[in-house]
Amino acid sequence: MAKLYMTENPIQKPNSPQIPTFTSITEERLHRQQRLAAALRLFSRFGFDEGVAGHITARDPENPEHFWVNPFGMHFGLVRVSDLILVNQQGDVIYGNRPVNRAAFAIHSQVHAARPDVVAAAHAHSIYGKSWSSLGRLLDPLTQDACSFYEDHSIFMDYTGVVLDPEEGKRIAETLGKNKAVILKNHGLLTVGKTIDEAAWWFITMERSCQAQLLAEAAGIPSPIKPEYAKIAYSQVGSPEMGWFSFQSLYEMIVRREPDFLE
Repeated sequence: MAKLYMTENPIQKPNSPQIPTFTSITEERLHRQQRLAAALRLFSRFGFDEGVAGHITARDPENPEHFWVNPFGMHFGLVRVSDLILVNQQGDVIYGNRPVNRAAFAIHSQVHAARPDVVAAAHAHSIYGKSWSSLGRLLDPLTQDACSFYEDHSIFMDYTGVVLDPEEGKRIAETLGKNKAVILKNHGLLTVGKTIDEAAWWFITMERSCQAQLLAEAAGIPSPIKPEYAKIAYSQVGSPEMGWFSFQSLYEMIVRREPDFLE
């Protein structure tokens, strides 16, 4: 029998990037706004934009019951820091001059309320995520990347149309539980994180894991990773720190290619 072991965590190596800390609310707010705008630009590059659907939110560090979000009807690929809006717990826009997506408020307000540990939540109508969601199944641990979600995602089965009622958002939050992701049946994916970087990365890699499983099952009968090894892989690739770390190269890329999002 093969020996079970842990690998070294790359973010613990000397000179590796570290999750930042801040000396002021203003500094932390700007950091979150920049990461949020970057995540939206990346979602556009990955093709996660579908008309006016989709939203990523981030708690305000000074007023954690408020969250920053992309404006309703603005293309992900155009969003800049200055375009972001701030929404309070009643769904009112208290900063910015654009409207909020009612579905974004209905879902994200309840997720943030239920999960004080969550700084950011991401949802979009990505092609493979919504295709996989129609099957009403959890992802299997078919690949190392899919193991990020092993025993750490759930399924919300109760599709009733566009989510406009906060009570339905509350049920989604309850189904999410303590997990990092929830599959919304006949709808798509939603991921959360302790940082915007983490939440965005989980969405990106979950979408690709949906794609990989759809392709594998179309080609034949895939062989899943054994539970004991799936758990090991989860401990190696599924932590909040690894979610944050995995996003850093994408952030560097989008800063270099589309620096206007920082405006």
